[in-house]
Amino acid sequence: MKKDRIREKFEAIKREGRPGLLVYLTTGFPDLEATLELVPALAEAGADGIEFSIPFSDPLADGPVIQESSFLALEKGITPDDCLDMAAQVRDKVPDTPLILMTYYNPVYTYGLERFAKRVADCGIDGIIPVDLPAEESGPLYEQCNPRNVHIVPLLAPTSTDESIKTAVGVSSGFIYCVSLTGITGARDQVSQSGFDLLKRVRRHTDLPLAIGFGISRREHVETVCQEADAAAVGSALIRTMLESPRDQLVERASSLVAELAGMEQPPVGGTGQ
Repeated sequence: MKKDRIREKFEAIKREGRPGLLVYLTTGFPDLEATLELVPALAEAGADGIEFSIPFSDPLADGPVIQESSFLALEKGITPDDCLDMAAQVRDKVPDTPLILMTYYNPVYTYGLERFAKRVADCGIDGIIPVDLPAEESGPLYEQCNPRNVHIVPLLAPTSTDESIKTAVGVSSGFIYCVSLTGITGARDQVSQSGFDLLKRVRRHTDLPLAIGFGISRREHVETVCQEADAAAVGSALIRTMLESPRDQLVERASSLVAELAGMEQPPVGGTGQ
């Protein structure tokens, strides 16, 4: 039986009575070597899970920061196979950290569902967040991933109806990703109240852990949203730090931000990367 890192990690977060933290990387930005360095470094700095993307040419849910990182990765010629190979290469370096693939559905469908699910499982990826795939249409992907113990994590928004929430939680596992606002990704000064309302609505339908993302950029945001959620997801704030960092300081600066978000005084030196 494949190790269920997502379940084990959320159980640890609950047991330790602390906010969980998921962080997002655009695979191949600024280059593949950077992603290979960042995954273990960010886990070491306090990230409970790493979301990594397949760069896509039409990222409808993403704001300008993540769009720019995706564009730069695509300019480098990053492919879905590169992203999956990256996960396989870092898996042993982060043996207990969930690796979660965040992707639009077009690359998955084009790759072929059965072939894609098999590669994902073989590479040690724990879950998939298919950003633009409605739960009502996720059955074929679920049928390929579920037997391989790869979680399908739905994306729910404040505009999701109660009926769509019920459908999503019925075909999902691992955790539920809740979007804090109606709009695109990007760091905000305050956490939207609509995100808290959504968490309460989703909680009525499932006991799965709830993560919330979009707009979270500071430790105080993480602490605030985790009064209701099990984990906060941070993407644009991290990618913006990377965009603004010289390449030789990128891992250090990204790790410092994640350590701050995780409530650590500074990134640990050495250790296991778990």
